[in-house]
Amino acid sequence: MNLKNFFIAGIVGGIVDFLLGWILYGMIFTDIYPQNEHTKLHFIFLGCMTFGFFISYLYIRWAGITTPKIGLATGLIIGFFNSLAMNFFMYSSMEFNMQNMLSDIFASIIIGGGVGGAVAFVNGKLK
Repeated sequence: MNLKNFFIAGIVGGIVDFLLGWILYGMIFTDIYPQNEHTKLHFIFLGCMTFGFFISYLYIRWAGITTPKIGLATGLIIGFFNSLAMNFFMYSSMEFNMQNMLSDIFASIIIGGGVGGAVAFVNGKLK
């Protein structure tokens, strides 16, 4: 595995995740996901970086994805299934809210596609 590609693409993917999350959760869905005094931005950033490195690892080590179109499509699918699984886990211990679940799945699909496309683009350029 090319470690340089992994780290650079992972960092770019994490930053894209953070920015898209800020737009979707911090600007568009503020009524559903309001910030409060307990919001820890550094943990959000670490989560975004983790997802960026996860996608980078999958694309570079196993899938060999280097084109933005394939990266975007694969990221959309990963975002969907990841969000669906996380929402099922989350709602196992709290009151179910269909609007929140659907908006989170939608946002995660968009973020997954953006991260996937960005990681594949960077990976393709660094060959």
